[in-house]
Parts: sequence; structure tokens; C-alpha cells
Amino acid sequence: MSEGEEPEQAATAKPGETGWVVRILDQSGASAGDDDVVEEVKGFLDLAHANAFARAYVRDSIERCRIPGAAERDVLESWFAFGENAEVVDAGEDGWKASTELDDFVSSPATPMERDWRALDPRRLVDEAALEGFSDTAHDDLADEDDDEAFVTEIIRRKQAES
Repeated sequence: MSEGEEPEQAATAKPGETGWVVRILDQSGASAGDDDVVEEVKGFLDLAHANAFARAYVRDSIERCRIPGAAERDVLESWFAFGENAEVVDAGEDGWKASTELDDFVSSPATPMERDWRALDPRRLVDEAALEGFSDTAHDDLADEDDDEAFVTEIIRRKQAES
């Protein structure tokens, strides 16, 4: 962050044209190439979103390395041997780092919500422009209920007329 720049501005500024990027790293060293990069997830609109994704991704990776009854040390060793790390590219000191929370992660199992990096994945976000033209779903639900009531009422009238 440059001198005089507000912390809020640094957190919302987008590097490049693609937004913030989270790099997924293979801890085992088995990935192709020397850099251990498995994937780069692009399109995070702000640093907080990228940090939350990276945190949840690592939390999930640690849980996948956890086996019932394993000691904390064993979970950590398993993660370093088989897990995946995540880092926010070009975030510097403002980017989330796994090293700051590893002890907490291995000492207490995560909830499903803490592991849900998929809900934070920008590749799954819906473009607002794509939703244009769709009517309000709450209004549609009410209209559907009215249609259902009218249909049921018509069936009752027909049954009564047949009797």
C-alpha cells in the first residue's frame, strides 16, 4: 500500500483486468512444473472475497486430510504431504495466509459452512445483466399460488355441477 493510500482503497482495488486472483498450491510437490501451482481462480471483485475463498479452501483441504482419531500433529503432517494451500496473488500483507491459522484449523474440525469454498467461488457467481428480463420470483410465486387456487376452485365447481 502506498503512502497516503487508505486501507479501504487497497482492499477494493482490482489488480489488472481480472480482479483478485487466488492461487491454489499443491503441498505434495506432485503437480506439473516446479511452482506447485494447481490452478489460479480469477474474478474476485475485492480482497475480502478473495481472502474468504482462500481461507475456506485451505480449511476444506485440511479437513480432507483429517482422519478420525488423528492427533493434531498427524493432521498437519498429512496436510503438508497431501493437501493444498491457497494464496491471494499480489495482496502482500493484506492477503490471507494459511500459516496464521494452521494451528487453529488442525486443533478443531471445521463446520460445513467454514469449508464451503464453492459458495465463494467467483466462477459460480451469476451476472446481474443475465438476470434482466426475469420477473421478481416472489411475485411469480404469488401468481402461481393464485393460479393453483383458481384451478382447484374450478375443479370443485365442476364436481358440484356433475352431482
